[in-house]
Amino acid sequence: MGFVLLGVVVWLTRIEDWRSYTPLAGGSGAVSEESGYAHEEKPGGIIRWFTTVDHKDIGMLYGAYAVIAFSVGGIMVMLMRAELIAPATDVIGAEFYNSLLTSHGITMLFLFGTPVLAAFGNYFIPLLIGADDMAFPRINAIAFWLLPPGALLIWGGFFTAPIASLDIVPAQTAWTMYTPLAAGVGSGTQANVGVDFMLLGLHLTGVSATMGAINFIATIFTERGPDVNWANLDMFSWTMLTQSGLILFAFPLLGSALIMLLLDRNFATTFFAAGEGGGPILWQHLFWFFGHPEVYILVLPPMGLVSLILPKFSGRKLFGFKFVVYSTLAIGVLSFGVWAHHMFATGIDPRIRASFMAVSLAIAIPSAVKTFNWTTTMWGGNVKLTAPMLFCIGFVSNFIIGGVTGVFLAAIPVNLVLHDTYYVVGHFHYIVMGAIGFAVFAGLYYWYPIFTGKMYQRKLAKAHFWLSMIGTNLTFFAMLYLGYLGMPRRYATYDFPIGPVNIITVFHQIATLGALIIFVGQVIWVWNFVQSWYEAPSMEDVDPWNLKETGQFTHEWQWHERRTETAIADGGEDTESGATENQSR
Repeated sequence: MGFVLLGVVVWLTRIEDWRSYTPLAGGSGAVSEESGYAHEEKPGGIIRWFTTVDHKDIGMLYGAYAVIAFSVGGIMVMLMRAELIAPATDVIGAEFYNSLLTSHGITMLFLFGTPVLAAFGNYFIPLLIGADDMAFPRINAIAFWLLPPGALLIWGGFFTAPIASLDIVPAQTAWTMYTPLAAGVGSGTQANVGVDFMLLGLHLTGVSATMGAINFIATIFTERGPDVNWANLDMFSWTMLTQSGLILFAFPLLGSALIMLLLDRNFATTFFAAGEGGGPILWQHLFWFFGHPEVYILVLPPMGLVSLILPKFSGRKLFGFKFVVYSTLAIGVLSFGVWAHHMFATGIDPRIRASFMAVSLAIAIPSAVKTFNWTTTMWGGNVKLTAPMLFCIGFVSNFIIGGVTGVFLAAIPVNLVLHDTYYVVGHFHYIVMGAIGFAVFAGLYYWYPIFTGKMYQRKLAKAHFWLSMIGTNLTFFAMLYLGYLGMPRRYATYDFPIGPVNIITVFHQIATLGALIIFVGQVIWVWNFVQSWYEAPSMEDVDPWNLKETGQFTHEWQWHERRTETAIADGGEDTESGATENQSR
């Protein structure tokens, strides 16, 4: 794999002047037709997507990749929920369940969560700040193309498992990869090379995220247009900038820990060996020093999306803009001081536990500031319940539930009772699906006219929202209650004495029903987007949300208006005028 990546880098360095190429909209065959505004052709068809360095094209690639990962992760969890309808393991079996459990978590966090936010960032941040492109277009392309081989390595065990002669099975370590289990100790399958594949795939995704973070930081610092300064920088760019800073500190540590784990597994080192070296607790410290900032790496840009979109349909500017910025920066700083609240049950010093409890409670304050600002923005505004706005409101309500349940887990006595139960699963998924997922859908619906030039079916979009909202609360509220009943997480069965089995069965069935409702909602979403993209008429209205009425016709919509009016090819340059305008690309 290393030789392949080295070959790709050498090949890229031999290609001259990629930035002179222009990605042309439409086009057929191997080469797009020449435009009067483009000074040089860019390959069309599939060759365009393999060779592009245009930020909008790469944003679309990230988006397509994230949708595929979201679909794979969704199918995995539907199989898991089918197993949990009844107490016994009578559908897919315990080992396959553990494989799905491991890959579902890694897929949704590393292959869907981070890439889908990179999709928004790549496509829209240069437009929002008035830049030509990302600061390093080639690095931008390389960062994306590290992800497909990473996914193949992470999912590799599923492809090779049917081939008995290879003896490679999917990893069953759970997404946290706790040692000594993940180090290959024990009589199970953890010494199998499928775990090594997964670790290598995770390493590639981490390198990709780090390269992207460097690019976002450089772009926002150096590529802003003359009318964009720190005082009027949009909230999405602020949150992507903060996220990128977190990635620079968090992901390299994960990469180092993964290398140490690979060395333990394959070269008999003792970084995480029980009784030797650093011991299993060292892995937990290293992993969660990355792992909890990762939660904010995933949730900060969705907060920025909501802060950007919600005012547009409230008919007024975001209330307390500066405080939302300050709270974003505060979350970024505090996020590195809370990791050990995942380790309260490990027996660490009570004084250390108390300090981490204090910071874990304190980090709720800047999140609450944002929540009050969003609520106040709507309170004094003229709310329009479009699909993007519905998903923003859904984000706020789900985020409140996820946040409040997290405050309880930050308290040591409560944490010791609920640790490793379904309560933790419900809390986490209220944030990941109920908040992050809803903000992603809000962004997709809000900017759909820009990246397609068309409009989706509004009734189907609202059906998607209501199915997602009902399903999310059915599924994850049931999990919170299962946690109170003592149901442990990561079990393929509950056919053993843990509590009132009949009641636990009912709540598992409610959670499965909710998951099915969510799944139907996402099928409607995919159908709506694809069918509208291919069959809906092109929009002539460049202001579908009537943003000019409230003075919120921001840079990306201004770019869309100029593109529509001048018919300049997407990403091209107006060489007839002899000058290139930053915001017209």
